Amino acid sequence: MVVSLFGGGPRPPRPSTRFSGWRIVAVAAIGLGMTGPGQTVGVSVFIDPMMASLDLTRSEVSTAYLVGTLAGSLALPRLGRLIDDRGARLAMAIVGGIFGLMLAAMAGVTGLITLVIGFTGIRMFGQGALSLVATTSVAPWFARRRGFAMGVTTAVGSALLSLVPLLSDRTIAWFGWRPAWLITAVMVWVIVLPLAFRGLIDRPADVGQLPDGDAPVSQEETEAADAAALAASFTRSEAMRTTMFWAVAGAVAATGMMIGTGLAFHQIDLLGEQGLTSAQAAANFIPQTVAALTATLLVGSMVDRFAARWVLVTSMLLLAGAMLMVPVVTPGVLAIVYGMVVGSAGSAARALEAASFPQLFGLRHVGAIRGVVASISVASTAFGPLALALGRDLSGSYVGVLRWLLIIPAAVAVLGVVAKVPAPPARATGSNR
Repeated sequence: MVVSLFGGGPRPPRPSTRFSGWRIVAVAAIGLGMTGPGQTVGVSVFIDPMMASLDLTRSEVSTAYLVGTLAGSLALPRLGRLIDDRGARLAMAIVGGIFGLMLAAMAGVTGLITLVIGFTGIRMFGQGALSLVATTSVAPWFARRRGFAMGVTTAVGSALLSLVPLLSDRTIAWFGWRPAWLITAVMVWVIVLPLAFRGLIDRPADVGQLPDGDAPVSQEETEAADAAALAASFTRSEAMRTTMFWAVAGAVAATGMMIGTGLAFHQIDLLGEQGLTSAQAAANFIPQTVAALTATLLVGSMVDRFAARWVLVTSMLLLAGAMLMVPVVTPGVLAIVYGMVVGSAGSAARALEAASFPQLFGLRHVGAIRGVVASISVASTAFGPLALALGRDLSGSYVGVLRWLLIIPAAVAVLGVVAKVPAPPARATGSNR
């Protein structure tokens, strides 16, 4: 379906003398921003009107989110292999087309079962697959400045993503939540499919270029550099046998679990308990985005220069700080500071993973390797909303459960400190399973 919409699919890229890497960064950033309707920040503004319309409790919706998110995470390792085998252009086209269908299906939700099915689709293809394709598409285009390029991609994408809850909130107010889901579906199709078919280029060698815009002496040099970049790579199973893989995956899962979903999913209600109005609580995504923008740029540059473990530890300290701040947040300055800490923690971990994995494990199987992390991350996000909802139901507040969950960032920080940087593999071939 998505191929026929644009005249038979992606056209082969033409050779170019102008470095296309920054164009790919721009395309990837927009693609990342368009994951918003499937991200927790995008879903969060739909929760209360859907609860009222469908006569569901907060715990029921949180459970549906958990089941749908867990189910949605299962396909991500295979989708990562699709990127490695067929390229980011085709992968983005397929994912964007199906993501739009899943968003349209959310408009037809009638109860708990259909809500689970809808959550499964938008979490799998939005929060998981489209994010994975967008960020992975940048990696082949940079070597020396890969961290910075990933930081720019994540920062700009996060800034665009932060507009989604505000736009969705207005759309819901004007038209209702069902038409709002349909409108977001159309926007994904209109924006993501042309980006995939006309914007992305899989590798620099496809247009006679080298990473970072270095000038090739000949076509043979271009192909040799591309082959060398692919050769020095871990397979998926080799990467998963390293401690550093699990340390970074743990950081992404921890921030995803508690910040990307738990705190964001219940942000309106959580900050409402601290005296913020619904409009003030929704606006708190703005300082989160500003902080995320700054943090991702800093983290990207740091990964190019420093050990990944210290970025990981910093992210976990920020996560713990955000959790400890919840009971003292009040309207005004403290709410802004809270938003900045939340945004910095989550974006630091995501930028670290996107920038460091190509550097740590090579390019040949990076889609499959990052697909495993995406699956872990998406699966972990299933538990945050339910944990906080149950904690609130049992104790009347979110504070108690957040204190218990402080053990997670503490454990991940310790693992990051002791993890060793993996040595390059001795062989250049092998399965990515």
